[in-house]
Amino acid sequence: MPCYSRDLLTVSVSMARTDRLMRLMDALRRLPAPVTATRLAVETGVSRRQLYRDIATLRAGGALIDGEAGVGYRLTGDPALPPQSFSRLEIEALVLAVGELRQTGDAALEAAGRMALARIIATLADEQSRQAMHTVLRSFRPPPARVDISVDMSLLRRACWEELALDMRYRDLEGRVTRREVWPLGLSYSDRALKLLAWCCLRRDWRVFHAPGIEDACLNGRSFRPRRVTLMRDYAARQAASGSSAKA
Repeated sequence: MPCYSRDLLTVSVSMARTDRLMRLMDALRRLPAPVTATRLAVETGVSRRQLYRDIATLRAGGALIDGEAGVGYRLTGDPALPPQSFSRLEIEALVLAVGELRQTGDAALEAAGRMALARIIATLADEQSRQAMHTVLRSFRPPPARVDISVDMSLLRRACWEELALDMRYRDLEGRVTRREVWPLGLSYSDRALKLLAWCCLRRDWRVFHAPGIEDACLNGRSFRPRRVTLMRDYAARQAASGSSAKA
């Protein structure tokens, strides 16, 4: 009987651990990233020390989790997710969203969206695949006038993704030319403009650069990792407090 009791206790502990890890994965999937360790600990009902151990366990199991203590965590790869099934409205939303990518004026981004959508459709059940081929929601907005952009957009995207500093020559809207080192944080698209949000080492502040004004740019070999998460969080807080946008 004592051995039997120990076996039950072992199974109970194992089930509790599995349930805890599943709740942690769910929190990483649904909460806006980056998620702080404190928030994740509250969501899963454990101490921060246990949370750090659980993060390490998930990483060892194949989950790609970026971030660290004091910065926040982001789930970038989840091998545990099964093939997805979508409702008809979700399929309509995906097709409409990919169609809207032409409004960015970024041909490579538009092509990537079409390829991703094709892969998704290829894995759907027959009925859902037919629904994707015959969606009823459409956007008929004409694409924006193409802006003459000399900078390589793939370079800007890589610098943002990999947190790599750029040296660039920039001409502002008044025609002034400066050379700067910037830490690129993100790209924004609108009907009228394509902009780069970055931390400017020259001005020691956040700046928004119009892509047509970036006359040349190159990686300088320096990395600002892991500052990006903190800079984005602080920028969002400042924007919320002031309601103003960064200058170039």
